[in-house]
Amino acid sequence: MEYAEAIAWIVNRDGYERGFVANPFAGDEVAALGLRRTDALLQLLGRPQDRLAIIHVAGTKGKGSTAAMIAALARAAGRRTGVYATPHLHTFRERFLIDDAPIAPETFAALIAEVADADEVIRATQPELGPPTAFEATTALALLAFERAGVELAVVEVGLGGRLDATNVVDPSVAVIASISLDHMAILGDTLEEIAAEKAGIVKPGRPVVLGPNDPAVVATVLSIAAERAAPLALFDADWQVTQEADGPRLHGPWGDWRGVQLALSGWHQVQNAGLALMACWQHDAALLADEDRARAALADVRWPGRFERLNDRPALWVDGAHNVDSIERLVETLQEAGVAPDGLLVILGIGRDKDAAGMVAALAPLRPRIVTTASHNPRALDPASIVAAAAAHGLLAETAPSVASAVRAALGTLPPNASIVVCGSLYAVAEAREALGVAETPELERRLLYA
Repeated sequence: MEYAEAIAWIVNRDGYERGFVANPFAGDEVAALGLRRTDALLQLLGRPQDRLAIIHVAGTKGKGSTAAMIAALARAAGRRTGVYATPHLHTFRERFLIDDAPIAPETFAALIAEVADADEVIRATQPELGPPTAFEATTALALLAFERAGVELAVVEVGLGGRLDATNVVDPSVAVIASISLDHMAILGDTLEEIAAEKAGIVKPGRPVVLGPNDPAVVATVLSIAAERAAPLALFDADWQVTQEADGPRLHGPWGDWRGVQLALSGWHQVQNAGLALMACWQHDAALLADEDRARAALADVRWPGRFERLNDRPALWVDGAHNVDSIERLVETLQEAGVAPDGLLVILGIGRDKDAAGMVAALAPLRPRIVTTASHNPRALDPASIVAAAAAHGLLAETAPSVASAVRAALGTLPPNASIVVCGSLYAVAEAREALGVAETPELERRLLYA
């Protein structure tokens, strides 16, 4: 295959736009076919996951940043790493990072060709399974890519939920559950307990679990599931702690008592994610944290683009992938920590149509921002005009813009140097803002095929 053929093959898979769980509204029996399809693909590809050390990461928010920190800590300890995470910002290949670099186009195309061949065999021999979704196929691709590259630690991020997610075919050394909040409720459930039960579906019998800071209802649910499966559970505040001290964050746990830790990623929630990453690494292999200076340097250098990333100074402009109510609340806290004054902020907001747009606007309201609503090129983007009324209900000024790029250019061209701007609402909007600022570029081939 050529690269263009490989990307087209992904786009043509059943479920590309729908998401990560196969037929999620048809009941568990049908949804579970996705796991069976993924397992069947991997069987034909030689079960590469059996030759990988894996840390499996679930959560509503923070799982990507936590995965990036785990991988950075492992690389600092001399381990070759792979990270499988979604979605991407600019190229589909960003979903498959080996030592923090996307796999090459020719590698991607060659692996997709192998996955496609396996798919043909399954269609001929097990037609009752149906065709794999894009996420099922790329989950198999990721594990095969990591095994072929000699990855020593693969960090695999759940796509959606956990219990029925295609990634749940792996048998990890550690399961990690980051912060859980209300999101994807039509698929995962209407309560925190229901969503937590889906996320905790990645817990494997007898394998360690690390749970980050969470609502008591989430903690109780995960405790119960871990106990049923005899899985040792490391709890935030009980088994590891993070606090803010005068000299900076303090991260305390079985790895030691580290004070004045410097983090490249901003916000209190990232301090909590750092503690979660340390606990996960310690559970996987304490040797990863044996050199404190090396581990500290890794945390001070780790990057996860699009997460409270500052791209301009005067006026200040940040991009952040906050895409639900809870993550917008964390963004507001981080902006307040950064000294952004009420009434001095412009928010460029592009939201997916399956999100609680009214709730996200309400979460922004304490900062009294002016809002420019727009839509990314993603087919699932919400009509920006529908957000204007939600802003008005909170007494906020709002207007629409034809694109993320035009909104960014207008803001930088008209606002004074002491103003503050943040682009948020989805990673798709963030990606287009980064491109408008010349930070990165989406290949025209992928723009045409993925966002048509």
